[in-house]
Amino acid sequence: MKKISLLLPFLIFLTIGCVSEQQEVKLDTDQLIKDLQFISSDETEGRRTGTEGNRIAREYLVDRFEEAGAEPFRGSFTHEFEFENRDGETINGINVIGEITGKSDSMIVITAHYDHLGKRDSLIFNGADDDASGTAALLAYIDYFSQTQPNHTLVFAAFDAEEMGLQGARSLASDSVFLDKLTMNINLDMIAQNDKNEIYAVGTYHYPQFKPTLQQIETEGLNLLFGHDDPESELDDWTYASDHGPFHQQGVPFIYFGVDDHEHYHRHTDDFETIPQYFYKASTALILNAIISFDQQ
Repeated sequence: MKKISLLLPFLIFLTIGCVSEQQEVKLDTDQLIKDLQFISSDETEGRRTGTEGNRIAREYLVDRFEEAGAEPFRGSFTHEFEFENRDGETINGINVIGEITGKSDSMIVITAHYDHLGKRDSLIFNGADDDASGTAALLAYIDYFSQTQPNHTLVFAAFDAEEMGLQGARSLASDSVFLDKLTMNINLDMIAQNDKNEIYAVGTYHYPQFKPTLQQIETEGLNLLFGHDDPESELDDWTYASDHGPFHQQGVPFIYFGVDDHEHYHRHTDDFETIPQYFYKASTALILNAIISFDQQ
C-alpha cells in the first residue's frame, strides 16, 4: 500500500514501501504550479488547435518534456496528424509524445490534452482545469519517473484536438503496432477543480480488475469516487467523454481521472487564479500513486 504525505505548499513526498526496501521520492509541486500557470496563461491564447497560441503551448511542452527527462517517442516529440472538421475542412493537429524506458517493453500510456477552445470575441478561454491541469501533471510524472525507472515503459502523450472530437487520441489509438504492447491507458482530463474534494476514477465498470488497486490508495483530504461508466447508472456516462474513449474502442483497458463539471467548465473563467491549489496538488499526487501501483503489477 502506498502512502501520500502532503507537505504543502512545498513538496509532496510519497513513501513507497515494499517487502525488501523503502525509498522516499518527491513530487515537485512548485514546478507543477509553474507549468499549470504558463500552459493556461493568456500567452497561449486558449490553445485552440491550429492557432499561434497552440504552437506556443506545444513548444513549451516539447522543451519541458526534454528538460524533465523524457525520450522522444519514435525519434520525435511532435507527431502530426490531420482530420476533417464538421464543415469538411482539413485540419492539422500535432501531438506531443515522449517516453521513459522501463524494465520491460510492455507499455502504459498516460494521456492528457493540451488544446482548448481558444478565443471568442474578446474573451480567452484559458482552460486551466480543462486540461492544462492534466497536461502539467504529465510533466510532473515525467520528472518523477526519469529519476525512478518504471517496470513498464511509460508513454506520455499530450494530445491536440481533443476539443474537436478526440482527434489526437484517435491518431495514436489507430497505431496497431503501438497497441500490441499497450497494457492500459491512464487519462487525465480536469483534475484540478472540485469544491467537495472529490475526484472520479472512471472505467472500473468495464475493467473491474483495476478497482482493488485503486481502493488501496490512501489520500489526505480527497475522496476518490467510482462511477460515470455504467450506462444503467443515473450518473452521466463518461466512457467516451475524453481521450480514453478511442483506446477503449480498440480494447485497451483504461482508467480516467476527472472531476464533475463545475461553474468554470468551458467558460472564460477557467483561469489559473480559480484553481484551488491544495486540491490540485493532492489530486496530482493521488494519480501518481495510482500510476506507481499499476506499474508494479
